[in-house]
Amino acid sequence: MEKELVVKEYSSENKTQVLELILHIQQKEYGIAITKEDQPDLFMIEDYYQKGNGNFWVALYGREVVGTISLLDIGNQHVALRKMFVQKEFRGATFKTASLLLQTALRWAKERSMEIVYLGTTEQFLAAHRFYEKNGFTPIEMNELPKTFPVLQVDRKFYKYVVSGRDYRMGYSARL
Repeated sequence: MEKELVVKEYSSENKTQVLELILHIQQKEYGIAITKEDQPDLFMIEDYYQKGNGNFWVALYGREVVGTISLLDIGNQHVALRKMFVQKEFRGATFKTASLLLQTALRWAKERSMEIVYLGTTEQFLAAHRFYEKNGFTPIEMNELPKTFPVLQVDRKFYKYVVSGRDYRMGYSARL
């Protein structure tokens, strides 16, 4: 049987692979000085992400975790996109892993009538910046984030995506 890429909700059986994937990308690929101890959310994914309007997904190729994405419920029909990572060999047009993960998360947000998805990222993730902008995210300043948005120490660039309803500050309406 040929392997195919599938996106599924996180379960505890994925815990070790998720941690290894994220740390490898952060530390080895991008040289970001962040440890697993700096990210306690990775040790309590069910309790941290999979509650309220939040969730956490993994992209699997066979039994191997090759990508992750999560939405953290931050209240007021807003969610924070977190932990979007894709193994180097699964980036790009061949597998479309990042697109599948993002589509899954945005569909989840729409089904739950979320209004806005916010995200913070590092300056090093230039390809990620292009990816988010290509997929409808608009850059915003840090002071435009809701007070409930959990800014990480490494976050320097911020985005928002209007899922549904009106963004009164910008004066337009957008739908997924």
